[in-house]
Amino acid sequence: MTRSTTDEAAAPPLPSPKERRRLREAKSLSEEQVAEAVGVTRATVRSWETGRTSPRGRKRALYAKLLAPAPAPTPAPEPKPESKLRPTPTPTPARKPATALTTPPPESAHASTAPTPEPVSAPPPPSEPAPQPKTTSEPETEVKAEAKAGAESGAGAAPGTPRLSPEEAFDALYAHAAPGLVRQTYLLTGRRRLARESVERAFQLAWHRWPEVAVDRDPAGWVRAAAYEYAMSPWHRLRRAHRHPDAPPTEPARRALFEALLELPPAYRRTLLLYDGVGLDLPETAAETEASTPAAAGRLEMARAALAERLPELAAADSPAEQSELLHDRLGGLARAEHVPAPAPARKVRTGSEEKARLWTRAAIAFAALLIGATALTLHTAPTHYEPPIAPPERVGGVPPRGGPQKLTAQDLKLQKSLNEQLAHGPERLVPELR
Repeated sequence: MTRSTTDEAAAPPLPSPKERRRLREAKSLSEEQVAEAVGVTRATVRSWETGRTSPRGRKRALYAKLLAPAPAPTPAPEPKPESKLRPTPTPTPARKPATALTTPPPESAHASTAPTPEPVSAPPPPSEPAPQPKTTSEPETEVKAEAKAGAESGAGAAPGTPRLSPEEAFDALYAHAAPGLVRQTYLLTGRRRLARESVERAFQLAWHRWPEVAVDRDPAGWVRAAAYEYAMSPWHRLRRAHRHPDAPPTEPARRALFEALLELPPAYRRTLLLYDGVGLDLPETAAETEASTPAAAGRLEMARAALAERLPELAAADSPAEQSELLHDRLGGLARAEHVPAPAPARKVRTGSEEKARLWTRAAIAFAALLIGATALTLHTAPTHYEPPIAPPERVGGVPPRGGPQKLTAQDLKLQKSLNEQLAHGPERLVPELR
């Protein structure tokens, strides 16, 4: 046991599953190349990137070395004085997510921690529909830092940074992400009550696993993935309340977009919503949908083509970038126009998660007690020694007939009757009567 613990402590640390995939794609490596370099199969590499399993031993060291980021380039020498007069190019601002799909956090969240830098995404393969770079908004990054600060120890916290309790960090994340997430889930399912139920269920699961969610690279993305998985479950078709979608909008343009969205396959609809609605880039969209980047690009192209058949303005767009901008605006307008139920208060969600955890704990204890009682009763009533079973009956032959008087014939019965009728005196009974 000591040896295994020492080996685990000496093993190189690995990034989160989403970060592993992003680092691999940033180096333009395919799953087959990584599998060949480490000495495993492609399915094993995909399992590592989805978080189902983790490498160990020598394979872990090779995998960590393969994903290690390239060393930072040495700073360039300071330019000459005359070069400082040259104008520097201004970078083009990236498109942020729609305000209807992501809600900014309260003002207290801005004073908690500084935003973390956004990771650089890998360039898409040639077969992708020319995605443009997208970044996460600054308020969302600050809420991620708040959630991490509420769960991590104070040893690594910067001096002067206010410490948040787990409840405060969860409430900040809930207030920031829950309203917009309900609208996203409504666009995904077309059902208002199911959207609210999915979001509350996802946050209950997040509070149950808060130590894991708080240190995640993207807590809001963790909750979003859980809400989408619950909302897209096929078992909801068996429930009468969620069997049919809600009434579509009355405006013709929004009604056409709403009906076209619901006609898409669930995987295509989720990919389109994440990329064009939420604002994720293509590698992050593929990672959240557990698909390869080319597969996610293909789903996105098919979804846009299906919507273009129903929306004339989308078909008239000149480039995929214009289609993405148009869908971004149309999805945001549809989410803002539709009235969706407000999520429950954060305190109610936390208490609901705790009550559900207590209920499952009590049910497990009761089941264990019932199993122990049944086992004890069986041990008490079971026989303590071997009892041979009774042999089944068999037909026996060759046994002599049973002794005793034989059955009387008709003549014997007649003679017996006549003897019983005669008088029982004198020797005449001993002399046969001759006739």
